Amino acid sequence: MMSAFGWAALALLFGYLALFLWGTTAATQAAGRPVWLFGQARRRERLAAFGFRAAFVLAFFGPLLWLALPVLHKADPLWTEGRAVAAGLIGVFLAGVGAMVAFAAQMSMGASWRVGVVPGATGALVTGGLYRYSRNPTFVGQFALLAGVALAVSSLPTVVAPLVFLWSTVTQVRAEETALRAALGADYDRYTAAVPRWIGLRHGTAP
Repeated sequence: MMSAFGWAALALLFGYLALFLWGTTAATQAAGRPVWLFGQARRRERLAAFGFRAAFVLAFFGPLLWLALPVLHKADPLWTEGRAVAAGLIGVFLAGVGAMVAFAAQMSMGASWRVGVVPGATGALVTGGLYRYSRNPTFVGQFALLAGVALAVSSLPTVVAPLVFLWSTVTQVRAEETALRAALGADYDRYTAAVPRWIGLRHGTAP
């Protein structure tokens, strides 16, 4: 059994993924070139690309598989049978906020939006909106979304999902920062000096 909060969290996740794909298609048209760059990932970035996919697959399909095969959720010590009402309520709220933050950050990137990183294929530097408070607000929102799903639908797959996502994010961000610094130079250095990697208050002057 899964609570209404669990179904709501999965609906938010599905809706976000649909908007993510729509936004990526729109960015491709705006940029006039492919923005989905995971296929060109190398070494650890390739593992990170796989980790991102795995995290969302685990979060969405894990609970559905658990419901389809009761033997799995009965063997899962984290499965609550929908009884964790407070966790479900908090989870849906967190998932909703995370989805909104992630999609808003993606949209504010416009033609600079990229999925993955390839040297020489970076877009223009975006410093407004949510990017005034975080250099990676999309990742922050996506993590909150996955963490919210884990609270609303507690299970081994949904709890593992944000952990896998976190490792992938840290790996990906390191590669992105290297590529952006090479492409944007001093402008990017000023931006990183002014805005935290994850979330916080500005502490300098961004370009």
